[in-house]
Amino acid sequence: MITKRIIPCLDVKDGRVVKGVNYKGLADVSSPVDLAKKYSDGGADELVFYDITASAEGRKLFTDILTEAASTVFIPLCVGGGISTAADFERVLKCGADKVSVNSGAIANPDLIPEAAELYGSQCVVLSVDVSLVDGTYRVLSRGGRDNTGMEALSWIERCVKAGAGEVVVNSMDTDGVKKGFDIPLLQEVVSRVNVPVIASGGAGSIQDFVDLFQKVPEIDAGLAASIFHFGEVDIRDLKKELAAAGVNVRL
Repeated sequence: MITKRIIPCLDVKDGRVVKGVNYKGLADVSSPVDLAKKYSDGGADELVFYDITASAEGRKLFTDILTEAASTVFIPLCVGGGISTAADFERVLKCGADKVSVNSGAIANPDLIPEAAELYGSQCVVLSVDVSLVDGTYRVLSRGGRDNTGMEALSWIERCVKAGAGEVVVNSMDTDGVKKGFDIPLLQEVVSRVNVPVIASGGAGSIQDFVDLFQKVPEIDAGLAASIFHFGEVDIRDLKKELAAAGVNVRL
């Protein structure tokens, strides 16, 4: 049985980890370097590091903090934000990332995913999709959830996986930061359509939300969260003990 992963997410703005609700009202949390080490030492299976304003500000992801953070962790590190070319993949991987996440860059340049997959392997290419239910249809948002692209989300995810994305992070913009549980209907739709690992993001507010996620969507590979870990509401080791007790296979 495949082990389910627990992944803290560091949303970084101006060199600091921040967190808001539905990507708005961002509040300062901590140093990304300090938090990365805390989670690496504290039982996390992987770490996601997003430069959340790089795409919106039309700049490259900063690499000095990334390099420092990568040197402190001993678990896989996935990095995203402002990734728009294969050269961006190269730069981020050289800083210590194990995987690279693309969102707005893939929307602007559909050839980015197959190009990067050919150069670095599908296991390196993570599609991150910001999704919102709009008038009954799941739509893809871009620029950190600021713009509705009008694209239907499920077909977009399928297309990117066929093009070479080796993993998918599904960010539900409707549940992000709300802490009322993961977007189960959306996740069930996604896992039924692709055969690569799918990571659930957006909505975790308690240990029970993770239990519900893995029990209601057994095909899901990982649960990602930010604020409940950052603010000490849920300890990762305690979470894993509860998941194991509920019959979920996790690395203790």
